[in-house]
Parts: sequence; structure tokens; C-alpha cells
Amino acid sequence: MAYKAVIGLEFHCEMKSHTKVFSDAINGYSKKSNENVRPLDLGFPGTLPMVNKECVRKAIEAAMILNCKIPEYMEFDRKNYFYPDLPKGFQITQYFNPVGTNGKIVIDVNGKEKEVLIHDIHLEEDAASLDHYYDTSTIDYNRAGVPLLELVTEPCLHSADEALAFLEHMRSIYQYTDISDCDTKRGQIRADVNVSIMDENDTKFGTKVETKNVNSFDAIRKTIEYEIKRQSELKDAGRYDEVVQETRRWDDETGTTIRMRSKADAIDYKYFTEPNIPRYRITEELKESIRKSIPMLATERKEKYIKEYNLSEYDAGVLVKSRKISDYFEECISLGCDPKSACNWITTRVLAEVNRVEDSTIDDVFVRPAMIAELVKLIEDKKITNNQGKEVFIHMLEDKLTPKEIVKKYGMEVIEDDNLIDTLVDEVLSENAQAIEDYKNGRTNMLDYMVGQVMKKSKGKANPVSAKEKLLNKIK
Repeated sequence: MAYKAVIGLEFHCEMKSHTKVFSDAINGYSKKSNENVRPLDLGFPGTLPMVNKECVRKAIEAAMILNCKIPEYMEFDRKNYFYPDLPKGFQITQYFNPVGTNGKIVIDVNGKEKEVLIHDIHLEEDAASLDHYYDTSTIDYNRAGVPLLELVTEPCLHSADEALAFLEHMRSIYQYTDISDCDTKRGQIRADVNVSIMDENDTKFGTKVETKNVNSFDAIRKTIEYEIKRQSELKDAGRYDEVVQETRRWDDETGTTIRMRSKADAIDYKYFTEPNIPRYRITEELKESIRKSIPMLATERKEKYIKEYNLSEYDAGVLVKSRKISDYFEECISLGCDPKSACNWITTRVLAEVNRVEDSTIDDVFVRPAMIAELVKLIEDKKITNNQGKEVFIHMLEDKLTPKEIVKKYGMEVIEDDNLIDTLVDEVLSENAQAIEDYKNGRTNMLDYMVGQVMKKSKGKANPVSAKEKLLNKIK
């Protein structure tokens, strides 16, 4: 029997900032355990939180982009529970008055528009991280107090494709606004995935099953697909009582979700207002300042590239996939580079180099936008041919030199000397009588063959356009 899936997401994202959200410990990735900590992060008595203004601004910015209602006051709450990774015995979060509520955003799902409703987005601190071994566990407090944005959708998604499209859209927003790097390898994003199924014509949702802390987009997709399949098979078999409200976890090794506890076991967090952080007004001046600072996002850039630069939807999509790539492209344009030429060099040559090296980004590639602009100019001015341009690019990576330096080093300047090209053309014509005859009998590809012979004699330096014109004139 066919069922309709109903999916809601709780998307957690670690934010970028110099310090943590409530302490002055460095907010940065470190392979050394317990390096970026302060007494507050460890829950020492007598320590008091200090609100990081940068994190507040970024949280409001995210809420604005999601078209949320912004509250009049910024305030925080305590979420009380005991666990070894939470030394204070509570988490500072937002429960009663989140930084954004009742939002919505339109995303693209396989070429179709989909409106996603946002229940709320709130700013909180992350817990420490636990590592479990055979007979012991260790705690790393570097993550304790790291600023965390939690975004909660309404149950308005209906497939893994929609959920992943939304998460990728949000990752793009966070990266373009510099709210977060969203680096899954550093554990900066994770999601709680809520899935239920219902008969196609039902109006009442089915029983919701939550899978906690899924830490990669691939695992989120597999979690959703597995839960839809598992719940559907139970209902098809008439085992309705086995689809219960519970918390599960994703297991990579088995490719399944595994039961952790029933929702009846859920903790009463006893939320109350955080007494050590006075609430303060979010002024219109602050909101306007933040609104003006929001950069052009990926969807807007993509539209611009298609409409203004006449790029294909595919090429525009490749360029805006990452802000660093898009910024690289835009810098090329600002240096006078033709948009289509810049796009071609970036999407083929530059990104091929990025993909060649594991964990590499476009920042790691030696060839910078100014060099792409210089290379395109050499080709446009017919100083080198297109094929020579490809050679120049390879040498740039190998020799760590600019295009002009490469051209000079390898003597690659195009020959523009008419007398020399005339001589080469005459030599080719005298050596290829049969090719000339074939050309006159309709085999037009013989002209390209003879141009190739001229290029061969000139070691690739002759201007091919000039060589072709001279051959045509002399064959007649």
C-alpha cells in the first residue's frame, strides 16, 4: 500500500565566531582535547555568562533570511538535565522566546518550487563531546559553549529529496552569510529527523518517530528512506502497534535505525528564564543594520549569472554551489574577464584541480582570479592559441608562474609575421598536392588538415586564423 511520508527536521549548526557564545574561550576547531576552555565552560561555581554580540547578530540575520518574526527582546532560558557532557547541569538556550518564529522559505527540489515552513530558530550553546571506548569514556570540553543555531521546521516535508534540498539550501545560506562553514568532517552540523507515515487520503498525521543526532547529509537521506520503508512494512503487515513514538539512532554499520528509548521516557527539562542574562531590546536600528549587511545569496547569484551573463543553468549552479567558488568567479569578472570564458576555465580546469586533491578548496589552488583574467586576455588578444592556453594552465600549476611568465619562459608567443606564415603555408601546399585536390573535390575537412600542418611546422605558434585565410586564398 502507498503511504504519504511526513517529515520534520531539527537542524543544528555550529556558528563561526572568535569566541564561544557565553564565554571568552576561543571558538575554533582543535585536535588537542580540552584546549579551548574557560571556567564557565567547565561549570565552575561563581562563573557568569557573557553574551557574544556577533552570535546574536548572526542569529537575527538567519531569522531574517527565513522570513521569521523577530521578537522585541532577546532573552535566554535554562534547559535543565544531567549528563556528563553538560557540566553546569543545564544548557543555556531559547525556549519561550526564540530569535525567530513562524518563518518560511522557498527552495528548489528537482526543478520545482517547494515552500518550507519554519517553526522557530534559536541560539544556544553546544554541549561537550563524549568519546566512548570499550570500558571507559572521555570528555572533550572544547565543544562546550560553542554557539549553536537550531532550526526547527514544521512537519511539511514529504520525501528524502525535499529534506536534503532544504538542508543543502540552508547550508548554502549559512556559508554565504559566514554564519558557519557547515563542515561535516568537523562535526559542525547534525540533525534530529522526525518521520511518520499516513494513508494517502488521511488528514491526521501518523505516529512520529525521531532519529537523534544524524551527522551527515548522506546519513540523513538514508535515515529517512529507511524509516519510511520500516514503518510502511510494519503497517502493511498489520503490526500497527509496533510503530510507536520513540527515539532512535542511525547506525552506519548496519544501515538501519536502532531504538534508544520510548518518548514516554523523555526528560522534563523544567525550562525557566536564564537569571544571569538580562533580556535586552532588539532595536529597529540593529535590525536595519543587520538587514543591510545580508549578502547576495546563492539563489540570487545564480539568477544573475543566467540573466546577465547568459550562462547555462547548469554552469550557474556549479559556480554558486560554494561561496568561495562564486567569489572566485566574481573576482575574475571584476578584473575584466569575459564571464563565459571565466566560467569555462573555472568549471573545467580550476575545479578539476580542486577535486584532484582530497580535502582541497579553491583557496588552495595556485591559479588565482588575476591569473585567469590574464590568461583569457592573452587568448583574446591572439597572443596564444586556445590549445596553448591549456598548456599554459598546466605549466602555471607546475611552475608556480603567471601566464605571461609561462609564455615567455617557453617561447609560446603566437607568430603574427605574415611573411613567415606565408612561407609555412607555401611549404604545406607544395607538400600536399593530393589534399588540395581532395579539398577542391568537396572534402572540406582537408582545409583543417592543412591548417594543422602549418601549426605543426610552426610548433603551434602560428596564428591559425591567419594561416587558414592564407591557405584559402592560395588554393583558389
